[in-house]
Amino acid sequence: MKYLSLAFLILEGTVVLADLLPVHIKAPTTAHFRDIVRNDTYDFGCRAIAHPTEDGHFQLHALLTEDQIAHLSKEYESVPEISIHRELVKRAATAPIGTGDRFKSGTIAPIGLGTKASGSTISSIMNVAEISSAVQGLVTTYGVTSFNLPYKTFNGATQFAAYVGAGSDKSKYHLYLSAGVHARERGGPDQLVYWISDLLAANKSGSGLTYGAKTYTNAQVKSVLSAGIVFFPLVNPDGVTYDQSSDSLWRKNRNTKSGSSGSSIGVDINRNFDFLWNFKKYFDPSEAPASTSPSSETYYGTAAASESETKNHVSIYDSFPKIRWFMDIHSATGDILYSWGDDDNQGTTTTMNFLNSAYDGKRGVVSDSVYKEYIPSTDATNVKNVASKTIAAMKAVGGRSYKAMQAVGLYATSGASDDYAFSRYWAKSGVNKVYGFTMEFGYSTNFYPTLTEFNQNILDTNAGFMDWALAAISVGLE
Repeated sequence: MKYLSLAFLILEGTVVLADLLPVHIKAPTTAHFRDIVRNDTYDFGCRAIAHPTEDGHFQLHALLTEDQIAHLSKEYESVPEISIHRELVKRAATAPIGTGDRFKSGTIAPIGLGTKASGSTISSIMNVAEISSAVQGLVTTYGVTSFNLPYKTFNGATQFAAYVGAGSDKSKYHLYLSAGVHARERGGPDQLVYWISDLLAANKSGSGLTYGAKTYTNAQVKSVLSAGIVFFPLVNPDGVTYDQSSDSLWRKNRNTKSGSSGSSIGVDINRNFDFLWNFKKYFDPSEAPASTSPSSETYYGTAAASESETKNHVSIYDSFPKIRWFMDIHSATGDILYSWGDDDNQGTTTTMNFLNSAYDGKRGVVSDSVYKEYIPSTDATNVKNVASKTIAAMKAVGGRSYKAMQAVGLYATSGASDDYAFSRYWAKSGVNKVYGFTMEFGYSTNFYPTLTEFNQNILDTNAGFMDWALAAISVGLE
């Protein structure tokens, strides 16, 4: 149904950053948003997610231009069920990007907040060169093993990942975390690197970790490390380099093969994985889980895994064949998402699955009965259990509320890293089952945190990583 009723309440706010205005759209039900989220020219952040409000309604956050607000106002103007509100632009006071190299070409190791005195802070977000230098500092100080990935990015960057905790046998590594897929989502690489540094410092000193009101013992630290951790801290170096220099809220990589100027540059790496990538074939024609338009924030690329960043991300599964648990770190909604993201879950009809061509053209319509994605009941229990423990830990740090939910949310997605991770078990013969998660730290559409938020995000996510890993270990690594 098309909701032709949109009365807009425009509240006063400040316009900054390339004319993108943070807004939230309010409605009595999530169904009222469906036609809006199907418009692939609108920017809903990492994923379009509607959150309940205290008065029983729902709100959907977005970044829109004045022209887009005007277009929506004209298109939906007849009844008052839906309203749009500009928000205060918290991004105006952002955490600074570091200058120089605080890790001195890898001769100094990063020190996380979990091993520092309560109230300690980190003064700035790492620049791209510092992320590499920080990891090299972990190599120098703690013996972490780093390695270059096989494909160079469009701008010629050599990508790297690292592993730690379970020795030299790559079949002993079961946890995989990545960050920096979307360039504007500032702080993700920092959170991952500082968490690894906390684990290693605590392991070396025989101490535990403290994140706000959440504490962990040295035995828990050793347990997490022994599970074997692989980490890919900066998936999109070209995009992050551009975003940090331009403050343009840049999301995609910088590939110019499909477009050479403005928003037509780049591919959304998190719509480029080989999971139902060709969405025009697999999804109901009314749905837009990605975009074929190079100007869209969710442009899916020229082929599944067309991008070097995607290929490098996938190569880690082949190098570490016993990875069981995967976490992709994003912002900004304050959620933990678990599979599936292409449609509602169901655990009864095994033939109703992403590989069955009989359902091509039928997927992606949330809450209908035509198609729902099959997930074995044990798997559904496992991912919900781990997600709930993760958000409980994050909330315990300082009291902020986080939510665990299925990744499909308001609308379906295709080509996402978490669903690709989970789908491999059924799509590729002989590979390990991997449970895929997405952590959405921060506040809705607040991609550029203040310094206070940046530090709080580190505390929240690092506690989340700990309980995610401990819960995963409890469920099983093999």
